[in-house]
Amino acid sequence: MHTALVYVRSILFLMAMLLALPAAASQNTLLILGDSLSAAYGVPSETAWVQLLRDRLDNNGLADWEVVNASISGETTDGGARRLPELIEENDPEVVIIELGGNDGLRGFPPNVIESNLASMIKQIQASGARAVLVGMQIPPNYGERYTQMFADIYPKLSDRYDTDLVPFFLDGIYNQDGLMQDDGIHPTEEAQHKLLENVWPVIRPILK
Repeated sequence: MHTALVYVRSILFLMAMLLALPAAASQNTLLILGDSLSAAYGVPSETAWVQLLRDRLDNNGLADWEVVNASISGETTDGGARRLPELIEENDPEVVIIELGGNDGLRGFPPNVIESNLASMIKQIQASGARAVLVGMQIPPNYGERYTQMFADIYPKLSDRYDTDLVPFFLDGIYNQDGLMQDDGIHPTEEAQHKLLENVWPVIRPILK
């Protein structure tokens, strides 16, 4: 009888200790759907802007956010729109950053097609209950003034239409600065990765509070 009583008391004590433990912090997911600019093309992955973002979240009391990088070099808005449903289902993100369109523009895809694909992604994200962040892009002026302007206008137009958060221009302060672009003139160098993060951070920081 005494042994049984000690056993019961031990079980009750263990249960009380477990109940007293702090609850594990819930994990939130930030999904990045991008192209080579977010896939660490030509730079070490540990110094790329997405990893710098992870480090900053950890250092700013936001370690409960998990960053899932679904970026692929060469990705287009069409490819992103086709991959997005599965990514949403697998990761159940609270926030999705869309960093796409640059490859479409460099290939001269019609602006209305690019806009339609981006709009499709935004609507999918919002229908899932997540928040969409659109990352604006621009293309070189040698594509002609009319096309380059129509392309640049896609992002603020969609942001206004669907009330999304907007990074005005991902390569702001980078594309025209010495030493911040790789020899191909398209991809930022390792030295530019912190600037990419600084261009995104003011937009996403209030969202992640």
